[in-house]
Amino acid sequence: MAANKKLLILPGDGIGPEVMREVRRVIDWMDRRRLVTFEVSDDHVGGSAIDTYGTPITDATMQKAKDADAVLFGSVGGPKWEKLGFDMRPEIAILRLRKELDLFANLRPATVFDPLIDASTLKADVVRGLDIMIVRESTGGIYFGEPRGVETLPDGQRRGYDTETYTTSEIERVARVGFELARKRQNRVCSVEKANVMQSGLFWRQTVTALHQREFPDVELSHMYADNCAMQLVRNPRQFDVIVTSNLFGDLLSDLASMLTGSLGMLPSATLGAVQPSGKRHALYEPIHGSAPDIAGKGVANPLAQVLSFAMLLRYSFGLEEDAGLIETACVNVLKNGLRTADIMSPGTARVGTTVMGESILRELDKLAA
Repeated sequence: MAANKKLLILPGDGIGPEVMREVRRVIDWMDRRRLVTFEVSDDHVGGSAIDTYGTPITDATMQKAKDADAVLFGSVGGPKWEKLGFDMRPEIAILRLRKELDLFANLRPATVFDPLIDASTLKADVVRGLDIMIVRESTGGIYFGEPRGVETLPDGQRRGYDTETYTTSEIERVARVGFELARKRQNRVCSVEKANVMQSGLFWRQTVTALHQREFPDVELSHMYADNCAMQLVRNPRQFDVIVTSNLFGDLLSDLASMLTGSLGMLPSATLGAVQPSGKRHALYEPIHGSAPDIAGKGVANPLAQVLSFAMLLRYSFGLEEDAGLIETACVNVLKNGLRTADIMSPGTARVGTTVMGESILRELDKLAA
C-alpha cells in the first residue's frame, strides 16, 4: 500500500460541489482498487466560505493548503456575492492561494479528444489531434503589480490604473517550466508577449531568449505577439506545442484555446510552485470552467474537467503516471460510447447528467483495471 497522500479538497460554489462529488467517487475507487490511499480533508472557499466564515478564505484553510501535498479546487463566485465589494470577492480565495503558495506556473492543456471533434466550432481538419499546453505565469504581471488603484484627477475625472511588471527570476522560472515540459512533448516552445509596444514585453522576450541560449538550446524556441497568437490559435492551432506567456495574456489565450476543444467543461489545469529542498512542491488543480450558477443544483454539469484535473494531480504531484492515464482513458472511453452532458451534445449521442457521467467513468475504470 502506497503511503498516504494528503489532499485538500475545496469544492467552492455553484457546480463546484456537484462535480467534485464525482471526483470523490474516483478517489474512493482508487482506494479500493488501485492500492493508493489518500488522506482527504475538505473546507469551504469562495462564496461558501463567506457564508460560513465571513471571508473568502480563512487563515486556517490557507494553513491546510500549505500542509497538503496537493489542493484540488472546484470553482468560486456567483451573483449572490457580487455586491460585497472588491475585497470580499469570492475570487480573492484563488488569488490568495496562488500568491501565498507561490503557485507561479499555470498549466492549461487544450486537447481535442477524437469523439469530440464535432463539438468544436472549428472545422474538424483544423482541430483533429490538437494537443497544446499553455504555461501561464500566475503570481505576477498586471494582476499583482503595483501601483494600482482608482484616483480622482485635478480636473475631477477619475482614473483607474494597474501596472504590468516582471523581474528576471519571475520570467525565468515560468519559462523553465515550459522548456522542461516541451522536452517531454514535441520539443517546441512559443513565447508570447507584446514586445512591439510594451517595455515589459520586450524584457520578457529578451529574458526568455537568454535562458534558452544558456539552458535549453536543444528546444526549438519561437516568439509571437499575443494578438497574432490569438489569431493563429483559430487559424492553425496545431502549429503550437507549448506556449509560455504572462498572466494577462495567458488568461485570455487559454480560454480561447479551450473553446477549440468544444467546451470549457472539458479542460483541467494545474498551477505549480517551485520544488522545495524537501522535494515537496505546492500545487493546485482545478477545471478552467467557472461556477456556472445558472445550472448549479440541476445535476447537469459536466464533471469531466474536474476528474481530469484530478488525473493531472496524480501525474504532476505524485508521479502516478499509470493511474493518471487510466482515468484519462476512462473519460475518453465514456465519450466514445456516445455519452454527453448538455455542453458537449452532438447528433447521435445520449444526453446524461452529472451523476450518470460519473458512474460511467467508474464502470470504464472497472473494465480497464480488470
